[in-house]
Amino acid sequence: MTCISNITIVLDSLNKSLNHDHISYSLENYSDINHDTSETIRRLFPLNRYNCLTYRNQQPVTQAIALKIDEMISMIKTATRPLPRQIRFDMRRTLPAGLFLLLLLTGCASLPDNSHRSESFAYTDTQNTRYGMAQQHAKRAHPGKSGFLLLKDGLDAYVARAILARGAERSIDVQYYMIHDDLVGDLFVHELLKAADRGVRVRILVDDIDLQGRTFKASTLDTHSNIEVRIFNPFSRKMSRTLQFVTRFGSVTRRMHNKSFTVDNQASILGGRNIGNEYFDADPDLAFSDLDVLTIGPVVKEVSESFDLYWNHQLAYPASLLSSSLPSEEEITLGRKKIDDFVAQQQNSDYVKALAGSEMARNYRDGNINFTWGDAVIVADHPDKFIADRSETHLFLSADLGLFFKNIKQELIIFSPYFVPGKTGAEGLIRMSERGVRIRILTNSLASTDVTAVHAGYSRYRKRLLRAGVELYEMNNKLTKKQRKEKKGHGGSSKASLHAKSFIFDRDRVFIGSFNLDPRSHTENSEIGMVMASPVIANGMSEWFDQNIDKVAFRLELQQNSTGGEQIIWHGLKDGQKHTFTNEPNVSPLRKAGVALLQLLPIESQL
Repeated sequence: MTCISNITIVLDSLNKSLNHDHISYSLENYSDINHDTSETIRRLFPLNRYNCLTYRNQQPVTQAIALKIDEMISMIKTATRPLPRQIRFDMRRTLPAGLFLLLLLTGCASLPDNSHRSESFAYTDTQNTRYGMAQQHAKRAHPGKSGFLLLKDGLDAYVARAILARGAERSIDVQYYMIHDDLVGDLFVHELLKAADRGVRVRILVDDIDLQGRTFKASTLDTHSNIEVRIFNPFSRKMSRTLQFVTRFGSVTRRMHNKSFTVDNQASILGGRNIGNEYFDADPDLAFSDLDVLTIGPVVKEVSESFDLYWNHQLAYPASLLSSSLPSEEEITLGRKKIDDFVAQQQNSDYVKALAGSEMARNYRDGNINFTWGDAVIVADHPDKFIADRSETHLFLSADLGLFFKNIKQELIIFSPYFVPGKTGAEGLIRMSERGVRIRILTNSLASTDVTAVHAGYSRYRKRLLRAGVELYEMNNKLTKKQRKEKKGHGGSSKASLHAKSFIFDRDRVFIGSFNLDPRSHTENSEIGMVMASPVIANGMSEWFDQNIDKVAFRLELQQNSTGGEQIIWHGLKDGQKHTFTNEPNVSPLRKAGVALLQLLPIESQL
């Protein structure tokens, strides 16, 4: 359906749904327009209208348009320039004209019909598989409990995934926000291909945020008889992604941030890692300090149930459905040979050698994999969160996770790389602190964060939290020469950035997952994580914090300055020596100015 046809349909629908005097438009030289409304557009238009006419909490989108109407109209004029005839808008009615244009462009960014996708579900008869039979003695000693193994090191985290993939017998379910097209991404995909070659069913569900230009590659992988690839909440392939962030704002701005890797419905890995070099110590310039947990036992069934909800959802599109052309047999063969050859060339590389020498690899070879046992529950957003009104918070992970925060009595430790508490969250932390709970938060500094806008949102709450007794720590990204040498010697990088998302409740329970304490995780994106009732793990993580926080992070303190006002100072290490900073450490004045500018913009809901 062409954009010109959509013009007529949108105008006709607007006249029926709005008061006629709310819109003013003028069209010339359109005598050949077809006024028949096709069934396809009849299905698409309600979705387009929903996306465009409501903003947040059902406020009219025109309130947002009014803020920057001139910029929006200029951009849309450029986008619609290829149309064959001129469209003249009466700018005396600026807001309705902007609304009309947004509806028009959204219609042009239509997606293919996804109603014929097939359903599939996790296998339930896998108790006799390799991982179903594993750890039998420990399972009998801990009836009804689940087993946990922390994966703190990037090398160990990759090796654990490779071990699971190589031992899979029935199924592998993969759900990630990003799978990079890099060394780790290719090694990972190669493990999935080898499993599929053995007859293992592989389902890969990935968000579309990182797939620009890679749809054909995904559809090529999808041609394997035992592999199916689906792309969640996709962008239209008929229109610029940049434009869609405007025309489909509130839709494509919401992303599937879930991260899980499940084998035979018996073992699963959850945590903060995407699939890419920087998450698994393979990037020479940047390493994300991250955390995953490998789990076995009854809680794995809950991970599979969440995966199935997303896999069978209307927003999960088969990769082949989005590809403009399907790969030929020759292209499929060539693509497989390319990845096989690449992986073969890596077998003697420093990174693959580091993987073979990792602690996880050694323990696996020695049969020395030991789990900690306890009760666990999966907390996850329902995929209907993407299509429901934002007021339907019963679909949110935070509805369940919030119960654990409410029951804290003595201590809360937070690891959150993107920490933007918002007004409500800040007030909740302050009240908790006032009733005697010790709260310690580790997040990224301006120097270590990879998203400056998030730091702008977080920094406006620092003084309020410090004033209330909340203890703030920010990651120190500057390592000493000795530390850099040690990191690189193990295949890692010299610059560290926090990426782990974990909360420790009263040294008794621990959450590990993909959820950040920010508005985007709470309201916009979907997330998943696990809460473990394990004093052993909770105490171990808390003791690490006690013993190491001053070595890896700056401690923030609120002091009075010479004029009687308040200022933040940072206590930390510089070249291995204790040092106090009176300004944001290790960043340029230009970057600080950028943060100040970002703080002026009303963007907190998107952080």
